This record gives sequence, C-alpha cells and structure tokens, in this order.
Amino acid sequence: MASYFRQVPDFDYVNRDSDGKNIGDYQVVKNLFKRVKIRQDILKNIAYFTQYQIVGDDRPDNVAFEIYGDETFDWLVLLSNNIVNIQNEWPMKQISFDEFLIKKYGSIEKTQNIHHYETRELKNDSGHIVTPKGLNVPKNYKVEYFDTRRNQYVVRTNEVDAVTNYVYEIRKEEAKRNIYLLKPEYIGLILDDTQRLMRYKKGSTQYVSRTLKKGEDIRLFD
Repeated sequence: MASYFRQVPDFDYVNRDSDGKNIGDYQVVKNLFKRVKIRQDILKNIAYFTQYQIVGDDRPDNVAFEIYGDETFDWLVLLSNNIVNIQNEWPMKQISFDEFLIKKYGSIEKTQNIHHYETRELKNDSGHIVTPKGLNVPKNYKVEYFDTRRNQYVVRTNEVDAVTNYVYEIRKEEAKRNIYLLKPEYIGLILDDTQRLMRYKKGSTQYVSRTLKKGEDIRLFD
C-alpha cells in the first residue's frame, strides 16, 4: 500500500472544537501544507516516463491500478503530471462535462454557436506553408503571398474554419487525456524521495519527531 496520506507527517494542532477549552488540548492532524514534487532531473527526463491516454471516465486510482497494480498510487499519477486541482486538470465525467457546458453557455443549443475562427493550412505553389493550420483569426481573415508561377501576389480569402463552443471545450478536455506516467521500475526512487522530504528536521521549537510537530497554543497568551 502506498497511500499518499500515510506518508504525510502529523501536526499536533490546538483543538478548536467546543470540547478543546483547556490549555494542553491538542488533536493530531495531517500536515497538508507539507507537499512534495518529483525531482526536476527525473521530471524532465522522458526516459523515466511513458505516455498514457485517459479513457472514458477513468479516475487516477483506476489508472494507478492498471499501471502499477495498486490504486493507492493515484497520487503518483497526479504528481507525474503536476496536477494539483483534479477538478480542473483531470478530464471531467461526461455528465459533469454536460453540466459544465450548460452552466457556462446557458444551454446545449448555445454550445453550437461560433466560439472563434481558425486558419486552414495553406501552401504556396512551391509547397511551402504560407499559413499554418489552427491560428486564431477573424472571420474575414485573408492571406497574401507571392505566386512564383504567376509572378504576382495572390490574395486568398475564406481560408478559415468556424470552431463552435462545443468543439472548443471538447478539445480542452481531450488535451487533458494525454498524460505521462512514471515507469513502474522507478517507483522506488520517488518513494525514497517522498519519505525523505516528508520528514521533519530538528532545530525547530515545534519539532517532536521526524513525523510530528506541535503547534503553539495561543491561548497561553490570552
């Protein structure tokens, strides 16, 4: 089992509940401010990772089970892609996506309205690209280039495609499906780093042990 929260150290926090009225009343909680990242020398080396495409409504734990045989490595799936806010950075379920569209655009019908226009790929008579595909341009965009065969400048219009609100949003969602996963043989490196970085170091007045710090009780100064 490699649950992320099992590795997060504890913090002995002043009890703010109604029953914590006396000096010395504390409760142990997980220190969620203590976070780790994959080392840059690993994160930037593609040899440590493999490409993966999220399918359907798969969650991080589903992906972790498929790749690592352990759903509790879901945090490693997120960490490998610098995903902090899963609500915005992970593909939405279809029902959530439909609700998002209606909330943003008002109705499913309005998702078919034009969001913007994009260029088509346009080449000159020599086969060189004059305009690449996918540039965001106005509807009346025109292209002017020199045609060597005609020995004159040529103006082209209507070389754009309309992109609807729906297509715009679905593209963003589909882009989220292309992720990178740490190869299973390198899990030990990340676990070692995580355990090392999660430990508290001596030298602080709050230090109790490598896995526990204790907060100051401000009620002592009331």
